Amino acid sequence: MREFHHIGLPTDDEQPGEVYVSDTKVWVTSPDDHPYRVEYLRFESDSPVSGPVRDQPHIAFKVDDLHREIEGEEVLLGPFEAMEGLHVVFIYRDKAVVEFMQWDA
Repeated sequence: MREFHHIGLPTDDEQPGEVYVSDTKVWVTSPDDHPYRVEYLRFESDSPVSGPVRDQPHIAFKVDDLHREIEGEEVLLGPFEAMEGLHVVFIYRDKAVVEFMQWDA
């Protein structure tokens, strides 16, 4: 199963309701709070995230099996636990950044 979850947009501007993810040094908003399922990402200057994940928008999907989804794909970042019970990975496919998200059962 692959189900649309959100669009992620990098920004340099502080956003209402953003929360800090210390492992990646990025401030993020919740797509649940946006009418079009947009997540804003504001990276600290010393964030370890680089390349397309930091510079390009991404599209995110909820999946049942993270590892099956990334077989044969160019992995940019992860897999890692973004928050308790949520594992994510970013891939690069057809010059687009795609995030797969899997929640613990």
